[in-house]
Amino acid sequence: MKMLPKDLTRDVKSRLNTIKGQVEGIVRMLDDDKDPGQILHQFKAISKALEAAQTLLIDETFRKSLAAKISEAVEACPGNCGQEETIESLRVKFAALTEEELTQKMKEIQAAYQLMIKFKNEK
Repeated sequence: MKMLPKDLTRDVKSRLNTIKGQVEGIVRMLDDDKDPGQILHQFKAISKALEAAQTLLIDETFRKSLAAKISEAVEACPGNCGQEETIESLRVKFAALTEEELTQKMKEIQAAYQLMIKFKNEK
């Protein structure tokens, strides 16, 4: 996989540094014997921040890569490549894919693309 774009790396690192500060804040709260409800609130904030950083990373890497592969496959398959149904299915489902589905769909489009190339070479 290629390197991450510098702006994405900077954004994710910034978010992680903020989270690091929040974790250090929880440690201080525990040392200062703060209210458990306040500490729990901070844990929830950290969880949401981690999820946002993860989603950013996934969207910027996997989702964009899959979009590019689908686009490439659509252009390479003018309707007679043997993989029309797979490509169209991925194209239609793309917007609603969950994070967990992205890696599997990347494998599917890559396999379809390889079969397309083989199909074209056999003609």
